[in-house]
Amino acid sequence: MAATTPQPSGLVDRHREREQVDRLVADVRAGRSRVLVLRGEAGVGKTALLKYLLDGTSGCQVARAAGVESEMELAFAGLHQLCAPMLGRIDGLPGPQRDALSTAFGLGTGKPPDRFLVGLAVLGLLAEVAETKPLVCVVDDAQWLDRESVQTLAFVARRLLAERVAFVFALRADDDQHALAGLPELVVEGLEHADARTLLEATIPGPLDHRVRDRILAEAHGNPLALLELPRGQPPAAVAGGFGLPSGIPLAARIEQGFVRRLAPLPVETRRLLLAAAAEPVGDVALLWRAADRLEIAPDAVAPAEAAGLVELGVRVRFRHPLVRSSVYRSASPEEKRAVHRVLADVTDAEIDPDRRAWHRAHAVVGADEAVAAELERSAGRARGRGGVAAAAAFLQRAAELTPDPAVRGARALAAAQAKFESASPEAALGLLEVAEMCPLDDLQRARHARLRAEIVFAQRRGRDAPPLLLAAAGQLAALDPALARETYVEALGAAMYAGRCSSGSGVHEAAAAARNAPPAPQPPRSIDLVLDGMATRFSEGPGAGVAPLRLAVEAFRNEVLDGHEATMRWLMLCPVVQSLVVFELWDDDAFHALATRAVRLARDTGALTMLPVTLPYLAGVHLFSGEYATAAALNHEADTITAATGNAALVYAWILLGAWRGAPAEALEVIEAGVESATARGEGRVLALAGYASSVLYNGLGRHEESIEGAQRGAEDDDQGYAGGSLAELVEAATRVGRPDLAAAALRRLDVRARAAGTDWALGMLARARALTSEGAAAEELYREAIERLERTRMHVELARARLVYGEWLRREQRRADAREQLRVAHDRFVAIGAEAFADRARRELTALGETVRKRIPEIRVELTPQESQIARLAADGQTNPEIGAQLFISPRTVEYHLRKVFDKLSISSRKDLRTALPELAPAGIGS
Repeated sequence: MAATTPQPSGLVDRHREREQVDRLVADVRAGRSRVLVLRGEAGVGKTALLKYLLDGTSGCQVARAAGVESEMELAFAGLHQLCAPMLGRIDGLPGPQRDALSTAFGLGTGKPPDRFLVGLAVLGLLAEVAETKPLVCVVDDAQWLDRESVQTLAFVARRLLAERVAFVFALRADDDQHALAGLPELVVEGLEHADARTLLEATIPGPLDHRVRDRILAEAHGNPLALLELPRGQPPAAVAGGFGLPSGIPLAARIEQGFVRRLAPLPVETRRLLLAAAAEPVGDVALLWRAADRLEIAPDAVAPAEAAGLVELGVRVRFRHPLVRSSVYRSASPEEKRAVHRVLADVTDAEIDPDRRAWHRAHAVVGADEAVAAELERSAGRARGRGGVAAAAAFLQRAAELTPDPAVRGARALAAAQAKFESASPEAALGLLEVAEMCPLDDLQRARHARLRAEIVFAQRRGRDAPPLLLAAAGQLAALDPALARETYVEALGAAMYAGRCSSGSGVHEAAAAARNAPPAPQPPRSIDLVLDGMATRFSEGPGAGVAPLRLAVEAFRNEVLDGHEATMRWLMLCPVVQSLVVFELWDDDAFHALATRAVRLARDTGALTMLPVTLPYLAGVHLFSGEYATAAALNHEADTITAATGNAALVYAWILLGAWRGAPAEALEVIEAGVESATARGEGRVLALAGYASSVLYNGLGRHEESIEGAQRGAEDDDQGYAGGSLAELVEAATRVGRPDLAAAALRRLDVRARAAGTDWALGMLARARALTSEGAAAEELYREAIERLERTRMHVELARARLVYGEWLRREQRRADAREQLRVAHDRFVAIGAEAFADRARRELTALGETVRKRIPEIRVELTPQESQIARLAADGQTNPEIGAQLFISPRTVEYHLRKVFDKLSISSRKDLRTALPELAPAGIGS
């Protein structure tokens, strides 16, 4: 490519990049939302591309923000930059969203706002602003945004569709794990050699030794800022001979050194003014001049820096490049930095911005300072109130560093470690635990220290290491804080259930034995106390002994009155454990439905949306066993969307079950194998049991019963908690089909103990079906009919269809062809309606053997609608408005409307009132009618 003259925008070449930027602006003008992440190394031209974008946004509104390295610990600082000009519209948001955003931005007080509720508020705010004119949001230096801001913006960016909003982020190339990963991306690379040479020759007037030129070009790797800055400040001899150009250090550092050299000739007062601006990066010119006055810096001191092109002082302070800011700050001596921070603290209003004042004071002191440490501790409390856990952690960490009293330092380090853990920084938390360990902690603090370390181990690996550590911590707490000890025993039992067969030493039975020695429950006992007692009894004495106390615990938990945010959060945190017991130990489908529904509703209504991806898979399970696969998939997708926004691992349980019941072998086995691989690496034995159960369901549906036996045996191995009951039922069916009555009888005995102890229609219906498979004549028929009658009284519509299938198969073998057709036709039609492909094929083969002609079909509704379209259609059919649907699914009302138009087109309907009849799932789910 021939060399070109630099463009007025400052860009050389960049045809490909400019075309993408132009298309983005054209799309948003046309009403289509767009997102683009410009990724590249420092100085490669991302900021220039942003300028090119901004120059071409006539007819659009523009909102801007830039990450600032020194503000990374201040929660929502970057988000506030972007949204500040729009806050006049905040009163138009729904109440919970308005309150969350107001608290996050310090405009009001209240309980810590949930990050996702803040995200939904920002989405609504941007959509509202864009109603009048397309909105382009530009975020530079995204790698330096605070955690809360970048996660919120990523959350919003992933939900844009029809809002006329464009997001363009500039991000350093070396951050592959950034929260923006996965969004549409444009990698900004160095200039082609010819264009790089053109830019260099324009930078250095006069002749240039070709060897020096080639070396500069080679070192710069086409990086425009490097080409502009590396030669500057070099003495003529260095440029001529090439001896002064540094090498062997990162490009960003070399560019920074170039800026440092350009700072050296500036007057002392100018450098001090720049240092003050770099240390206080809010861009407040008035505050900067107040600091300058205290530092006795004359107003004209800025002129040399402006003339050198390093800074602009307009409405805000703007450095030419972020590396100018870092160069200024890092090149100053420690004493110079402390002096500037001291003055900035003095001129920062203690009433309006106490936290930033405390931060500056913390960087102004030498050695320990209890007054500053206490101020930082108060700032941490305020940060928590705004939902800024990461900021609270930073304040507490610095407070611990400045604390002179070793005992107080230990307490603050422990609190900082807890905050770091809550803000998803486990390594930093472990480092602070080491600090606390070197301090004179009292016995309770040491026990809390041990508990937090165990919780971090569990969160990082969810494997065999955590249960013994949690049990040890619970033992330490027993005499010091009995209530907390009991909570820790529940955590230990839960961790042991996750570890399952991968446990080494402290399996669930060992954990239960230890928990039975826990301190007595307070009177009256809390629901968590009843849960602990029930779990300890069940896992010590077996399923029969555990049913009564567990049922009592579930009843108390299910009907617990929640008086306040803390009680609600404790209930939500405990709910997954209780739901596991309800499903796998009590076989109580009414409690399963009630708890899952309440958990999701509470997570939505109270703004505790960080728990939503944990509760959604349980509600998906309710719909799965009810035969509503599309709804189950939509709930799973919603959970995945939230976990992707936070960077957490996706939950695989519901997807594995859904794949098995749908019965497409290639897809199901891929999900199962991925789950097994991940679980084996973590030591999460519960997933191994789930994979065994799921594969047994899949293979029984496909009629590959020998393979089903292998999976069922894995699922029921060692009476593993979680999937033994279902696996035993699958094992009975598979064993009878391949002529292994001894194996079927052994599995039936184990299933009988569990099902009779539970005593519900779900449990006894499954038992009757299994017993029928091993019986003959009139006894078998009576058991088949009992299974159908019991399961008809439950929500287990898929298991009911299977009962009809095996009854029909038995009737055909008994030569009762008409009766067999009746049962097999009902089973086949139900399997087809819900999308259970393998079981539908199995019923179709039986009907074909009876001389029936059955067309293989899959319902069009499942094929045509995406999971999100299906969920939106279901909510709209229930009478919810577009804003209400958007609030549940974290999308804007405009995007809801966009999806509903597509649903109407696909279903050939024209209004919401037609949805209920157009969606089979929403019709009554009776099977026998």
